[in-house]
Amino acid sequence: MKLVCSQSELSSSLQLVSRAVAARPTHPVLANVLLTADAGTGRLSLTGFDLSLGIQTSLPASVETSGAITLPARLFGEIVSRLSSDNPITLSCPDGSEQLELTSVSGSYQMRGMPAEDFPDLPLVESGAPIRLQADALVKGLRATLFASSGDEAKQLLTGVHLSLDGSGLECAATDGHRLAMLQLDDAAKVAPTEEGEDGEPFAVTVPARSLRELERLLSGRQSEEPLSLFCDRGQVVFLWADQVLTSRSLDGTYPNYRQLIPDSFARRIVVDRRALVSALERVAVLADQHNNVVKLSAEPTQGQLLVQADAQDVGSGSEALAAEIGGEAIQIAFNVRYLLDGLKAMAADQVALSCNAPTTPAVLTPIDESHFTYLVMPVQIRS
Repeated sequence: MKLVCSQSELSSSLQLVSRAVAARPTHPVLANVLLTADAGTGRLSLTGFDLSLGIQTSLPASVETSGAITLPARLFGEIVSRLSSDNPITLSCPDGSEQLELTSVSGSYQMRGMPAEDFPDLPLVESGAPIRLQADALVKGLRATLFASSGDEAKQLLTGVHLSLDGSGLECAATDGHRLAMLQLDDAAKVAPTEEGEDGEPFAVTVPARSLRELERLLSGRQSEEPLSLFCDRGQVVFLWADQVLTSRSLDGTYPNYRQLIPDSFARRIVVDRRALVSALERVAVLADQHNNVVKLSAEPTQGQLLVQADAQDVGSGSEALAAEIGGEAIQIAFNVRYLLDGLKAMAADQVALSCNAPTTPAVLTPIDESHFTYLVMPVQIRS
């Protein structure tokens, strides 16, 4: 293998694929990144794979001789990142050798690698019709839901985001058992028609949040109008976009029927300025942090205001009043302040509506001008 490529492109590609390199590998080769040079296409392909998440990307290169080798991801990445971005890099490795030489204007480095044959194949599922997704719409869906997935590995299925597609569009949903974030994306996706010309079947898959965070980072890092293709088969999900590939296992099991958690109607509705509410909650959270993260919201229709309160025993208390449009009777309801802030910050609207029925039943936050986003949060029971 022998090639010349750009330092900046190689460095950014290494940073990208290194996110899929195992921190504590079960086999030495999983600590490496796979380099594959192809003289026919004039590209260098890089792959990182920890047996759960795989990322592959490619960059243009002047390839004199095709070949492949795996190199320690961390060592290779650190050397390349410290080289001058103004000068090209030459990579050469004789056939059958496990040693690569990297040459730059400032000097040369030798690195011992492992044979490419030892590196596991990426599970590239490309059977069946792909689902075409708009990259920017998917990024929007992931940003609106990823934060609500569970970090508890015991709740395996809830550590992912549920992606479902039917005639009305793509829906992204995540819940950790205490809250639910859901975004409906109309016309953001479609199943490619079958050979008979019929539309594809409705589709649903739950993908680990870790994999989707990397996908969101990958899609956000580059502007492209090109749609993304999603393949899913036998516990594997593959996202193909531009010259990049992300593969992930899917999570087994039936995702909870989260739509049945959302009440059909509400007795109370509080409309308030979103930024003002976020600011008040952040200030009051300083006290709430001292005692279980609990804040109380008190709505008083006659006064047209929402009171935000925190009471930390033996420390102090605080309250702020916000102007609000209140429909229904007065209510006092308590929440984990972090859950409220997470949901409010995922919205872009100027005003939000908090709808609820009682202090012990689920409350729903919705942006006034974006009806497709729903954030449900369970209240905290407080002793009066």
